[in-house]
Amino acid sequence: MRISYAHNVPIKGSRPMPPSIDTRRATNVTLPVHLLTEARALGLNISQACEQGLATALAARRRENWLSENSDAIQSWNEHVETHGLPLAEYRAF
Repeated sequence: MRISYAHNVPIKGSRPMPPSIDTRRATNVTLPVHLLTEARALGLNISQACEQGLATALAARRRENWLSENSDAIQSWNEHVETHGLPLAEYRAF
């Protein structure tokens, strides 16, 4: 068994804040014309789509950073499991 990803790991210094009128800030975003035209034609909320895309990109970057910061520990654990097997393996049902 190899550990290869982070799951539900809190990020140092992060404080999730629900969106509200007080915590939002207007910004300018430059988008390719063909994407903007199609999004408007389909009635998409551009701000909401950009926010969702940014949230997805942030989550991916946090995962990458966590994996990078913890790669030594992950490698050490994987080597331990390869050498000694899983802890309590004799109690596994399958």
